[in-house]
Amino acid sequence: MLTQHRFRDRAEAGRALAKRLAAYEGDADALVLGLPRGGIPVAYEVARALGAPLDVFVVRKLGVPGHEELAMGAIASGGVTVFDPGFVDRIPRRELNSVVERESAELERREHLYRNHRAAQNPEGKVVILADDGLATGASMQAAVHALRALKPRKIVVAVPVASRDACETMAHVADEVVCILTPDRFYAVGQWYDNFSQTSDDEVRTLLERDAQEYVTTHTVPTGDAQA
Repeated sequence: MLTQHRFRDRAEAGRALAKRLAAYEGDADALVLGLPRGGIPVAYEVARALGAPLDVFVVRKLGVPGHEELAMGAIASGGVTVFDPGFVDRIPRRELNSVVERESAELERREHLYRNHRAAQNPEGKVVILADDGLATGASMQAAVHALRALKPRKIVVAVPVASRDACETMAHVADEVVCILTPDRFYAVGQWYDNFSQTSDDEVRTLLERDAQEYVTTHTVPTGDAQA
């Protein structure tokens, strides 16, 4: 069960989040995307409860050369690249390309690692539930939403167990719907709202994605007899 002010772990948080998203249960257009790595255990529980397919949405920030903490854009799953015009016009093309190439290589490595040759889910026309384990500044999620827009989903729902109020308010301006279970007055870090916030490993991400793919096929395969009836 969910404690009064904390989650036991990401799995419990995901189950609690799924209850807030019950309106999408059984929706044939619903697709759950988790941000790696900590968002995948949350997204797995959401997808399982809603009966929706699960995939990973890898996002890499494109940092300004020499000031990498500043984002000049982002690249994401699906071959999406988005830029902030305010930065890009002032950066030499060679430096810009270098950043894109480096981050593209890392994104490709992670996608290959996580998906293990499975094709990516196509979000076009879908109701995409974009999940993470929490939002502090919300910068990564904001980049994810902007990148996802380019893939033409019908609706983007940002869903997290816990977030700072500022992050939730920011998301409300970029997503179509925002679901945050906890928005504490005193927010210092996502991990403070979990009893167990141990790092999610690449192996765990891969295992959960494979498990969901197998479960989804099993539960959505029409028996031969029914198909012929």
